[in-house]
Amino acid sequence: MITDLLLASTTHCWKPNNSNNHEPPLHSMILLMASIIVLVLHLFYFIVLGPDPQVYLINFSCYRPAETFKLSYKDLLKIGKERGKYSPEAQEFMKIICERAGIGSSAYAPKVAIGQQTPCMVEAWKEAKLVIFGAIDELLEKTMFMSTKNINFLILNSSLFSPTPSLSEMITNRYPMREDLKIYNLSGMGCSAGLISLDLASQLLKVHRNSYALIVSTENITHSGYYGNKRSMLIPNCIFRMGSAAILLSNSTADRGRAKYQLTNLVRTHTGASDDSYKCVSHEEDDSGYLGVALSKNLMLVAGEALKTNIMTLGPQVLPISEKLRFLTNLLGRKAFKMKISAYVPDFKLAFDHFCIHAGGRTILDEMEKSLKLNEWDMEPSRMTLYRFGNTSSSSLWYELAYTEEKGRIKKGDRIWQIAFGSGFKCNSVVWRALRNVEPQRRSPWVDEIDQFPVHVPEIIPV
Repeated sequence: MITDLLLASTTHCWKPNNSNNHEPPLHSMILLMASIIVLVLHLFYFIVLGPDPQVYLINFSCYRPAETFKLSYKDLLKIGKERGKYSPEAQEFMKIICERAGIGSSAYAPKVAIGQQTPCMVEAWKEAKLVIFGAIDELLEKTMFMSTKNINFLILNSSLFSPTPSLSEMITNRYPMREDLKIYNLSGMGCSAGLISLDLASQLLKVHRNSYALIVSTENITHSGYYGNKRSMLIPNCIFRMGSAAILLSNSTADRGRAKYQLTNLVRTHTGASDDSYKCVSHEEDDSGYLGVALSKNLMLVAGEALKTNIMTLGPQVLPISEKLRFLTNLLGRKAFKMKISAYVPDFKLAFDHFCIHAGGRTILDEMEKSLKLNEWDMEPSRMTLYRFGNTSSSSLWYELAYTEEKGRIKKGDRIWQIAFGSGFKCNSVVWRALRNVEPQRRSPWVDEIDQFPVHVPEIIPV
């Protein structure tokens, strides 16, 4: 084929004439050389560079604090009472939420929450350094071949704590990094910000070849604590806990052999045009001037609509043709022929082998299990993560994936669906395909206690 193209270019550029000079004209030689150069460049592109690079997840880590940071609900309520911040009615409300949240007594909180320090910026910085550096250090131990100087992109997301200098700059101050490192610091995007960071990283890696991206997902409990008595703002105190995750991505084909997963699908949905969606999660002050996160009563309705929009986009990309036809037939019946039938919910277990649903709270997980027609085994990573670590915001998906790995469930070719919700309102999905059997890790937040799970989580856990 290449020979034919060269001959065609030569024939087109040089036709012999009747003169005694049989040398081809100068402009014909230039065109011939240009044609050869174009062909060489195309060959280089397809053979050496190839199509758009794939995004590989080499490894990740989830920080597990020391045992001294454990906070039971009993201690949480006791400390709140001793500080005199909360009214008796507020304490009783928090007690009810704690009993029904599905969180055990071993989740972790910073020193401010366990009553050892007073809330301030110094303590917020201490918590940030503890969880962020802890997650990165463990990731570097898992990827000994990797130097921080090889990282091309650093992306950090922390929704509520966004100080100056930024938390991403804090990382560059601690670890040796290259001078041309591209740094991004995402804030105010809620519990789904981890997947937004992943989307940003994947877009960068599709453009810049042979590159590495480090993502750090976290939240700051010290900075986001609420000390007033407004009910809608007391709930985050009861469900959020301390944690962080660090994820290393690559687009180099040389890393495929040591990578765990390959990114196959990523769908982001936002419904912020609606006032109800925009205002359902809000960082604000109450009437007494106390700052906190307020959750609206229609949060679950908003989340349900965002989920529906997200899976309407994701479904056609991942579902088998049989499920697509059933869904289309149902949709035509309801919309075109006005048939009084229930909307058909596709069987996503035909598309995915494992589910990592953001451990935002027991109510969210109950609704997701019902909406997606999942079973106890499917929901186990999310429910056990909520029970053991609480809601760690954007990092919770990685504690769930770590749980699935430690159980030895992930085999080569398996597909994993991560799905998260966040303020604004957002619903984001990511799909991974396992490149090999993933063996339990030497370093994991579950490593020394995985055999204790799953455990039964009662509807009400007495405080």
